[in-house]
Amino acid sequence: MTQFMPARRHEELGTDFFDPVDPADFPQTILRHRDQRWADRIGLGDLTDEEWLKHFGRFEPLPGSLPKPLALRYHGHQFRTYNADLGDGRGFLYAQCEDPLDGRLLDFGTKGSGKTPWSRGGDGRLTLKGGVREVLATEMLEALGVYTSKSFSLVETGEQLYRGDEPSPTRSAVLTRLSHSHIRIGTFQRLAFLDDTENLRRLVDYSIANYYPHLVGTDDPAAALLEAVVEKVAILGAQWIAAGFVHGVLNTDNINITGESFDYGPWRFVPVYDPDFTAAYFDETSLYSFGRQPDTLAWNLTRLAECLLPLSNLETLEPALNTVWPIFRTQLPLAMLRRLGLSPRDEDSNNAFVTALFGFLSASKAPYEQFFFDWRGGSLSAERAARSPSAAFYATEAFRPLADLLETFGPAPDVNLDHPYFAREKPRTMLIEDMEAIWTPIAENDDWGLFHETLGEIAEMRAAYGVM
Repeated sequence: MTQFMPARRHEELGTDFFDPVDPADFPQTILRHRDQRWADRIGLGDLTDEEWLKHFGRFEPLPGSLPKPLALRYHGHQFRTYNADLGDGRGFLYAQCEDPLDGRLLDFGTKGSGKTPWSRGGDGRLTLKGGVREVLATEMLEALGVYTSKSFSLVETGEQLYRGDEPSPTRSAVLTRLSHSHIRIGTFQRLAFLDDTENLRRLVDYSIANYYPHLVGTDDPAAALLEAVVEKVAILGAQWIAAGFVHGVLNTDNINITGESFDYGPWRFVPVYDPDFTAAYFDETSLYSFGRQPDTLAWNLTRLAECLLPLSNLETLEPALNTVWPIFRTQLPLAMLRRLGLSPRDEDSNNAFVTALFGFLSASKAPYEQFFFDWRGGSLSAERAARSPSAAFYATEAFRPLADLLETFGPAPDVNLDHPYFAREKPRTMLIEDMEAIWTPIAENDDWGLFHETLGEIAEMRAAYGVM
C-alpha cells in the first residue's frame, strides 16, 4: 500500500512569505467529490469519508505536514494593471507531500476556505457552482493532455452566498486542489516591488531546489530558473491551444513557476476555432481571448524576467526569455499531433500541417473538438470521419489540402483507436451549454447523477487518450 509522505518545505522560506491562518468554521461538510485516483497515488486512498471531511472540510492537519494553514503572499498584474494588495484572499496552503511515484513535491491548496489578511473585504468563500466548474475543468483538461492542477476534493459547506454574477443566494463549497507549486510570477513580483533582494534570492534557491533540482549549482541561478520556467509555460500555452481552452484570467498571479494550469474562474472551451473567443464577460478588450493567450504568457514571463534583474543581468536573462516563442512554435504542432494520435515528422512538415489545420478550421467553422475526435489516427479514421456529424465539412474542397497532409503522418504508438470511446458518434465536450446542463439538476433538485456520469465519461476519454 502506498504510504503518505508528508512535507512542510514551504516553511523553509520563512515568515516573510506567508501568514498562518485559521480555516472557516463551516455549518456543514458534505462530500461532493474526491479524486480517488490521486488519493490512492499519494497514500490517502484509504481515508473514510468522515476522515476525508475532517481533513478537507474542517482542515485538521494531515499528520507530519503543516501544523497550520498558510495564506501565501504575492502581488500581480491584473489585466496588465499592477496590484500590490493581492495574496491568498480565500484560500491557503493547507499541506504538502511528496509523490511516491516520482518524488516531486505536491501542494494542497484551497479555494473558499475562509477569510485571510488578504481578503480585501471579501467573504473568503466559493460558490458550489464555482467548485463544480473547477472539477469539470481540471478533469477535462487532464484528459486532453494539459498539465493541470487536480481538483482533489470538493465539499459543500452549507452557507448561502450572494454574488452579482449568478442567481443568489447560492450554495457554498470549499475546494482543495493538488498541484506541484503555488509559487507564482506574482510571488517574485512582490519581492521586487519591496526591493527585497535577500528574500528574492532565497525564493530562487528554494524554487530550484524543490522544482528544478537539476539546476542546483548553476553559475547564474536566476537565469537558469527563468529559462526553465519559460519552457514549461510555453509548453502549457501550446497545450491550451491544442485543447481549445480559454483560461479567462491570465493575470501574473495565476501563472505558477512549474507551468501548471490552475485557478479556474470564467474558463471556456471554444466551440469552433476563433482567436477572438473570450471566456470572461468582464474582459471587455478580449485581452485574454483564445488566440491571445500565447502573447499574454510571453508578457507575463517578461514580468518575471524583470523581477530577476537584481540577481542576474540583462545579457543572460534576455536570451533565456527569448526562448519562449521558439519553444511555443515547436510545441504547438507537437501538441496538435499528439491530440490526433499522429507521429510527428520534421519541423517543416509539422508546421505546414498545423498551418493547414488552422486554415481549415478557421474557414469551415467545423466543431473544434469533433474534428480531433473524428481524425484521431489520421487516415486510419477516414471511414469513421465519413460517418461523423461533421462529415459534410470533410467532403468539401477546402478540406482536401489537409486531407492530403493527414495521409503523410503515420499513427502514433498510442493511437488506441480500438478503445470504446472512439466508437461514439460525438466526443465528450465541455462547452458552456454542457456545463450548464450538468449544473441545472444540481441547482434545482440536488441531483448529482449527470455530474458523476460526466466524470465517468471523462475518465473513459482519459483512458482512450492514454493519459495516466
